[in-house]
Order: sequence, then C-alpha cells, then structure tokens
Amino acid sequence: MGLAHPRRMPERRSLPVLSLRDTVLYPGITTPITVGRLKTLRAVEAALRAEGEEKRLFAVAQRDAAEEPTTEGLYQVGVVARITQVQRFGAGLQINLTCESRATALRYTEAEGVIRAVTVDLLDLPALAGNTSTTEEALAREVRDQAVIYGRRRGAPEEVLRQFVSAIHDGDDLVNHIAFYLDLETSEKQALLETLSNDQRLERLNEHLHRHIGIAEAQERIRSSVEEELGERQRELYLREQLRAIQKELGESDDEATADRLEQRIEKAGLPAEAAVEVRRELGRLKRMGRETSPEAQQLTSWLEWVADLPWNARTADHVDLEEARRILDDEHFGLEDVKDRVLEFLAVRKLRVDQATDDDERSRAISRGPVLLFLGPPGTGKTSIAESIAHALGRKYVRVALGGARDEADIRGHRRTYVGALPGRILAGMKRVGSKNPVVVLDEIDKLGSSYQGDPAAALLEVLDPAQNHGFVDHYLGLPFDLSEVLFVCTANLRDGIPGPLFDRMETITFAGYTEFEKHEIARRYLLPRQIDENGLRKEQLAVSDPALRELITSYTREAGVRQLERSIGALARKAARRIATHEIDKAEISSPVSVRNLLGRSLVRPEKRLTRDAAGVATGMYYTPMGGDIMHVEATVMPGKGDFILTGQLGDVMKESGRAALSYARAHAGGLGIPTRRLQGHDVHLHVPAGAVPKDGPSAGVPIAVALVSALSGRPTRSDVAMTGEITLRGMVLPIGGVKEKVLGAHRAGVPEIILPAENEVDLEDLPEDVRRSLQFHFVEHLDQAIALCLRARPVRAEIAEDDEAPRPYARAS
Repeated sequence: MGLAHPRRMPERRSLPVLSLRDTVLYPGITTPITVGRLKTLRAVEAALRAEGEEKRLFAVAQRDAAEEPTTEGLYQVGVVARITQVQRFGAGLQINLTCESRATALRYTEAEGVIRAVTVDLLDLPALAGNTSTTEEALAREVRDQAVIYGRRRGAPEEVLRQFVSAIHDGDDLVNHIAFYLDLETSEKQALLETLSNDQRLERLNEHLHRHIGIAEAQERIRSSVEEELGERQRELYLREQLRAIQKELGESDDEATADRLEQRIEKAGLPAEAAVEVRRELGRLKRMGRETSPEAQQLTSWLEWVADLPWNARTADHVDLEEARRILDDEHFGLEDVKDRVLEFLAVRKLRVDQATDDDERSRAISRGPVLLFLGPPGTGKTSIAESIAHALGRKYVRVALGGARDEADIRGHRRTYVGALPGRILAGMKRVGSKNPVVVLDEIDKLGSSYQGDPAAALLEVLDPAQNHGFVDHYLGLPFDLSEVLFVCTANLRDGIPGPLFDRMETITFAGYTEFEKHEIARRYLLPRQIDENGLRKEQLAVSDPALRELITSYTREAGVRQLERSIGALARKAARRIATHEIDKAEISSPVSVRNLLGRSLVRPEKRLTRDAAGVATGMYYTPMGGDIMHVEATVMPGKGDFILTGQLGDVMKESGRAALSYARAHAGGLGIPTRRLQGHDVHLHVPAGAVPKDGPSAGVPIAVALVSALSGRPTRSDVAMTGEITLRGMVLPIGGVKEKVLGAHRAGVPEIILPAENEVDLEDLPEDVRRSLQFHFVEHLDQAIALCLRARPVRAEIAEDDEAPRPYARAS
C-alpha cells in the first residue's frame, strides 16, 4: 500500500450561514438562489459587508425544511460559496452563488439574528501512489451512461446529455453535477455530499440512477396503460364536451344557431335547383344530429360552409374596350406584337358575341364559347403577366393555379368527403378565393404535370378545359355540378412535348419567342430598372444606368430568351448602390460604362457560345432550341486510322445518332461528287462529337451541321466559320423543315453569326422574326444537302496529303 500525501493544516474561518430548504449544493456548481427569510437575508447582508472573505458564506441544508433556521436544525457539512451577483425584487433578493469547496461546521453561533459557523474545508482522502483506480474509472463510465439514459427518459436531447457528461473528466465533479440535478431526497443528497471517497460516491450515485430509471420506466408503462384504457374516442368526447361548456360560458352560438346561419348563407348563395335539393337534404341531416360534437357533424358543417362560400351567381361585369385593352397591353409589355394582336383578336370576338346576344341565356352561351388559350414559350418571356393583363383589360378577377409538379388527380378534382382532411381541388379553391364565377384562371406550367398511382391530373383537366363539358364540372369533394363555362382559362407552358395530345387538342397555341437584344434593352429601361430601384429602397434620381451599361448586362451577364436573369443582374447593381448610399459613401450612383458594371458585379459567370473565329476542317456550326431559348452549337468530326468504326460522343440522343449515321452513309455513297478520297473511307475511324458532353442533346434538326462536319473532315475542306445551319436530312440528301426557327435564328444572331442556312420550306417562318434581325442577317434556303455543302465548304483542302491524292475526284456542288 502506498503512502498518503501529507495534509496541510486546515484553515478555520467564521462565515455567515445561508440555510437551504429542500436542496443541497455541491462544489463546482453555480446556481441562483432566492432569499426571502429574515435570517437568510441578514446572512447575505453580513457576507456582502465582509471584506476579508470576499462575500463568502457557508451554504448548508436544513434538516427540516418547514422550520425556521436554527443552530440545531442545520447539517454539519455544507459548501463555502461566493456571492457573484445580487438582484433585488420586492422584499427579497436573488443571488448567484458559485460553490467552491466542501466544508464542515465545527460549531454554530447566533448573534443579532445572524447564524455564523466556524468552518474548515474537507479535504478528500489522498489517492494511493500509482495509477488512477480502475474501479473509479469503471464506475464513472457507468454513471455517465446511466445519466444519459435517465435524462433521455425525462425528455432531454441525448446529444446534449452526452456532451454534458463527456465534458466532466474528474469523478468528483461528475458526482457533484449529476447529484445536483437528480431528483433525490435532501437526506440522500446530503449523504453524497458528506461521503469523502470517490469510489463510494460514484457507487451510491449509480444506485440512485438505476432506481430512478426503473421508476421512470414504470411511470411510462402506467401512463401508456391508462391512455389505452381511456381510449381515443372517450378522450375526444371529453375534450369536445369541455369545448362546448367553454363556448356556452362565452355566450357563443350553439349548434342550432350554426345550422340556421349556414341555411341563411346558402339561401343567399343562389344555388341551382339540382344542387339546392342535395344541400337542403344535408342541412336537414345536420339539424337532426342535434349537436356539432361528432366527427360526422363537423365534416358536414365544413362541406356546407364550402358550398355557401362558392360564387354560384357572383360575377364581375365584362367591359371590353379594345382601345383600352391595347393601351394596357402596350403599357405593361414591350414587344410581343404578334401575341398582343392575337389577344386583341380574341377579345374582339368575345365582345361581338356578347353585343349580339339578346338575353342573358344567349349572353352566357356567347361567353362560354371560345378557345382556351395556351401561351407556349421560354421562361421569362411574359406569358403569365400577359394573362394578368387580359384580366385587367376585361375587368375580371385573376386566379393563378401553379401546376408544376402536381402528381395527384385530387389537385384538380379534390378528395372525396369520406377521407380525413378532404378538401376541394385547386380550381374551386381559386374560385372561392376570388369570389367570382367568371375570373381569368391561369393554369401555370401545364407541361410540368406528372402522374402517379394517385391518378393523372392531366386527364382530370380534360373536363375542365372542354367548353362542351365544363358547365357541369363535378369536384369530388363538392359532389355537385359547378359551372365553369364562364371562366376564361389561360394555360402556360415551356415545351410542347410535355403536354398530352388530348389536352393540347383543346387549346389554341400562342407562341412566345425570345426577345432580341434591342427588346431586352427597352424592357430593362422601361420596366425592370424602375422596379428594381423601387424594390431596393432607392429613389429614381439615386441610381442612373446608361445604355452601354445595360447592353453590357445583356450581352455579358445574361444568356436567356426572357428577361428574368437580366432583372436579377439589375437588382444586383441596385443593391450595390443601395449599400454605398446607406453608408453615406455616395449620394447618387451613376453606372455609365461596361467597366463600371464589371467593377460592381465582377467577372461574368455566363460564357455564351460564340461563332468560330477562323475556318476549320471538320467543324460546323449548328443551331438548337431549349426551353431557355435558342443558341448555337459546334459539331466536330475527325478521321483517324482504324477499323472503319463510327464513334458518336457528347450525350447524343437516339435521333441525333440516327442523323449522324444517315449523314455518314450519304457521304460514303456520294464520296466521288463530294471530293472525298477513296482511301479516307477505308481503314479509318470517324469520330463525331458535340461539345458540352455533360448536357444531353437530341432532335433531328442537327442533321445538316452533322453532315457538313463529316464531309468537311473526310474531304479536308474547311468549313466557313460565319455560317450557322439547321435542318433534318434523309438518306437521299433531302433537307426537311424543322421547328423553332425564330428562337434558333435569334440565338445565332446573339452569337454574332451573319449568315444562316435554313430548309427551303422554313422560309415562311422568317415572318416571325423582328424586322431589324431580318435586315442584319443573310439567309440561304436549301432543298438538298449538296446545296448546304456547297455554301459551307471552301474549295481547297487544308491538308497537303489530301490535295495531292491522285484518287481524289474533283468535287461538284449545286448551290441555290
């Protein structure tokens, strides 16, 4: 057995006594204590007056909490604590105590109402020489685990508990902190305080923890058993009876008054005769139930409230003034002339039909007839805002129903009343919200509809959008026919391919194309810049953006068909200016040049595709269309020694792969006329690649650029870098028409390509282009692939071995 460390002589000191009721303090604990009794108040005052002891006192528990503190009623062992904070409230004090060490009272004295104690610190037994006791370490681990289990049973987060116990490394401190927060009797806590051996303290605390965990588990079992016996039904009835009693005390309406109120609202709603019969029957059922506490009565009340809130006869009067409508459309939108003309034609037809009606029935039929409009185009081109302008021009209410990602038929038709939490679909919910029978309802992002095992929402829309059927639309929740024939439905979509055929057949398409740079500039100047100045807390005179700066934003910081990214870029400039103005650095921000834009926004993260700077063999410029608008792409082809394989890379879809194989077959079949040496077709691999390899690509319109790139690579003749092309090809070399001409041409125009090759049958599509774009570009219309090759390829090969090949025939070409 090792020798104990020598002890120092304990220091005696006389301290005021703070008697504690129903609690025991431990060293290392900092806690607030409320002081209200006279003797404890005097003890605190004595400690605060003391100078030598630095506001210390002896905190010790009372044996009997009900008695007044006396020298006989105090335990002998307590803690020396320092007062760190004092706060008065009413007739008492709240003090913060920091407990420093255990101490024992040699004797207590009382004078002038203050109990004092002569104390000495209790020094723990010294550790034996050598390593830390393995028993103590094992006990400390067990105490930590049991403390976490007990705290979790009491509802504390496990992660917080583990962090708390893991941060305490000393076994003595571990016992002090856990025992202080554990719900023990005062005598049990005092016994832990008086025990000097760490092993014994840990062992006792472990026993307490096991016992309390068992008690908590038993309480949980008892509570679960009682809840099961009570039953959910009885509990709900009990709570509803309480609610009923509270409502009665507050003087609120009872069940009969609720039914009467619903009956009055339904009478005012003016339901059709067929629906009124069903509603009266359900209202009678509610009255016979006598009380509203049952779930069925609550469900029926909710259904009747929905029926009463729907606009069965409420409508807004149409006032179709075509001149006013033109003014509204021009004020709220720049460009889109074709769209505005089609909208005005649509409004004119409705006006003539209504004017020719002689009675209300004919007027209603005139309003219900007419196409459902589909606004089809890239994001940010004004589809939803044009629909809102139509509502403004007609004087109607406006409802927007977002269908993006909807995968449940109940989103359109609602849930059946028998389901818990059933609600009507989005169509009737929007009608109730605006309180009008004839609003303009925008079905936004109709091409983003999904389908799942809950049903197909696109199929549910067939009845909604069919003028021959929607006068009797039945929502599953409502269960009554509701007339939607007076609603003006406008649908928006980005892509035609995402709309099912039967649904698309019920709509008339109005195409929204991308804006030109001039149109973007005007939109930014007229609408976007003033709106961002206002939204960022600036006044009109505090931010000035010049035309060159706007053009820099359009060309270098955005690449889109619409103007959403442009508005975000303008907003970023406005925020930069707002910050400098708010910090009084400047009074007014003037962004006058592209350099100013770059200084504020940094380098552009947009890297738009640009035309090639020089002619090269095996590279052709194609055009493509995406939901974000049109752009150009470079098709690359190369020939290398091999086994005659044809390699296709660049995430190409099946249609583009087929176009590549057709182009290669045409080149091999007409090698002589295309100037391709015979030996280039034998023992060589051909590799076709479209850059941006991580982006999937597909479609037939890349046939012409693929064929030109292949012929250029095989013949060695360079392709003109100033020409972009599009068109589908056949094995016979015919060039077939394609779609999206306007968007593709605008994309090529933005990329700086001056000449465009299009299929001959697409010549009529040039009418859709703005006049300034048509004047700035040169168009070539081809019917055969040979014409495109003659326009695109230079006359002489770039490689000497091809030019000097004796077997290479003289090329021919048929130009338009």
